[in-house]
Amino acid sequence: MPPKNAAEGTGPVAVLVVTWNSAAVLPEFIASLPEGMAGLDWRLVVADNDSADDTVAVLSALAPDATVVQTGRNAGYAAGVNAALGAASQWEGGFRAALVCNPDIRMRQGCAKVLVDALGTQLPDGDRVGISVPLLYEEEDGAPLHSLRRESSVTRALGEAVVGNTRAGRFPRWSEMVTDPAAYEGPTRADWATGALMALSKDCLDTCGAWDESFFLYSEETEYCLRAGDHGYATRLEPAASALHLGGDSQVSPRLWTLLTLNRVRLYGRRHGPVATTAFRAAVLLRETSRAALGRPASRAAAAALLSSSALRATPGP
Repeated sequence: MPPKNAAEGTGPVAVLVVTWNSAAVLPEFIASLPEGMAGLDWRLVVADNDSADDTVAVLSALAPDATVVQTGRNAGYAAGVNAALGAASQWEGGFRAALVCNPDIRMRQGCAKVLVDALGTQLPDGDRVGISVPLLYEEEDGAPLHSLRRESSVTRALGEAVVGNTRAGRFPRWSEMVTDPAAYEGPTRADWATGALMALSKDCLDTCGAWDESFFLYSEETEYCLRAGDHGYATRLEPAASALHLGGDSQVSPRLWTLLTLNRVRLYGRRHGPVATTAFRAAVLLRETSRAALGRPASRAAAAALLSSSALRATPGP
């Protein structure tokens, strides 16, 4: 539990970005920062995971004042975040909060200030906001994405397998995804949220420590939000903040969807016993096999991996 007089740190806000072959999206991201960070003192830190394109050159040309950390390998997202945090921690006077964001994020006017100002807010149960997230959109005039999540459970995995996560999402017992429109209309606490853009208080970071690098990609933000919650730091949506997220290909790439699915089971196993984990794995397998039967290649690959004990034991990697 954070102390009642928990206060944010001093210094600028550290804007932390992990890149890997991100040259195509960086120019627009960098150009959007002054508007998105309006009202804050901030500094950019980029951890590059051994990009083979012009990522580092683009950063040098368009953001010459940024701190660039070259990890020297495709180390994974959590390792990149940790490398960027390590660089920011060396600043004289430190930093007051961190903004972890993907390079395909485009913050709207004043987004970051809303998120940072929300950190440290005490909630009725005594917890404090340690992680704040904005509304995310895929299109300028589209509806907000369903970015809020509940912690995984066997019944939620079954609900998503049988009913589908969008329809089941209105019922807390039956889906991990939060789809109730009312949840996105005001400040809403969630067990975790998608990690494309999140602000973290310095106090939360100091208490929870480094991000878990064993996940490589996917579930690292889930694990961190859940760990923060264990320590009394809430994750909360701040709908007055918004950003455009250009999105990724986890929904269509069999390799990435398989990694996402396996990491979801791995994380569940770390927080629950073997019997519950076996039931959860079976429920996730039911979901993937049912979608594989409908001709979804990504689910076919994920189902095959779930049936392989060696795949679940393997260390995630590129």
